Amino acid sequence: MTDEEIQHPLPDNPPDPADYGEQVLKALESVVSVRTRIPDDAMTANLLGTEREGHGVVINDQGLVLTIGYVITEASSVWLVDHKGTTLQGHVVAYDQQSGFGLVQALGKLNLPPIMLGKSDDIILGQPMLLAGCGGVEATQQVQIGGVDEFAGYWEYLIDSAIFTVPAHPFWSGAALLGEDGMLYGIGSLILQTVDQDNEVSSANMVIPIDLLPPILNELLLYGKRNAPARPWVGWFAQESNDGLIISGLSDDGPADKAGLHSGDRILQVEGQSVETLPELFRAVWSAGQAGVEISVIFERNQITESTTISTIDRNARLKSASIH
Repeated sequence: MTDEEIQHPLPDNPPDPADYGEQVLKALESVVSVRTRIPDDAMTANLLGTEREGHGVVINDQGLVLTIGYVITEASSVWLVDHKGTTLQGHVVAYDQQSGFGLVQALGKLNLPPIMLGKSDDIILGQPMLLAGCGGVEATQQVQIGGVDEFAGYWEYLIDSAIFTVPAHPFWSGAALLGEDGMLYGIGSLILQTVDQDNEVSSANMVIPIDLLPPILNELLLYGKRNAPARPWVGWFAQESNDGLIISGLSDDGPADKAGLHSGDRILQVEGQSVETLPELFRAVWSAGQAGVEISVIFERNQITESTTISTIDRNARLKSASIH
């Protein structure tokens, strides 16, 4: 990785520095760029690429950086770049599958003050905030809180109180959701598109609430993950449709693939429970026990109802972890 500047789209409405106090402007300086390289044979290489970039936030005096986990998943090399272009090598400390947070430790002195953590539970609908990337005010988007709600991702991911911000930041991965107090309220994860009743398309960012971090931070620092049994992983990509829950893809040689499921199959029941939504599907799998448990699945293929048993595994067992301590 070189120090050559990588161009990214900038927000359409960056804030006026004069509108914000010293706390906000100081916080913007502690948002860094996180750049990673992933081995070609990594499980996530085809889906997420072998060279990734996002943002991260310095959260302690020792150069610990909080970012979005998919940027650092299976990374063999990590670089941190501050707003002045100074580059330091880093290493992956942890990746939490449940929340989506990732942690990187700078291998050197960042000389950046840590950002204080706010309370994301205090966020209210319509509240003005900032979604900030590395690069100061020009890389920062003025946003409002469009909603706080459950979010389910097709990759077997579910959080109860995802934060949705509008308008969307064009380079959202790992961006810092900041309050007018300069405190951190969340980490940018996704961009989503919605269509209203007039068929007008608008975009929003999904942000992981910062309140998910403090209860697990010490475990992540000590173990590189939660100190608890792993959830069972099935290795299917499911989507909600008018016809029900449809398998849209499978992880090659994953549990669902080995059990004989195919793309296009409609999932009807898991462990005797009818499932019609992604949250219902994930909770039915996770409630069956820890990773390694066998789950029964009833599905429909070509209008014929069939059944199979899936031997689940720990998803982390499939991921490379060369740079995790």
